Amino acid sequence: MAAHRHQDQHQRDEDVQTRTDRRVRRPPLYRVLLHNDDYTPMDFVVGILKGVFRREEADAVRIMLNVHKRGVGVAGVYPHEVAETKVAKVHTAARAEGHPLRCSMEEA
Repeated sequence: MAAHRHQDQHQRDEDVQTRTDRRVRRPPLYRVLLHNDDYTPMDFVVGILKGVFRREEADAVRIMLNVHKRGVGVAGVYPHEVAETKVAKVHTAARAEGHPLRCSMEEA
């Protein structure tokens, strides 16, 4: 009889599933920064903010003015790979138009 109880307990132990804690950690975020220069036109910066960063007109103008007045402004906050892609797109677009617009990223 004891052997039968042991077998039943063993079967119940196998039937019990352990709950695993599967918390997904969010990736670290990075701020994408636009830097002021004396040559890139303001309307080009607004166009970059609207096109690359999907900002509405009023928000793009506000950020552009922040860049102009303070020397740097946050265009957006993204996971690392997305931030890298945005920086590359800004540099590609700026160089294609002959503008020295600088863009960088930093951990948020």
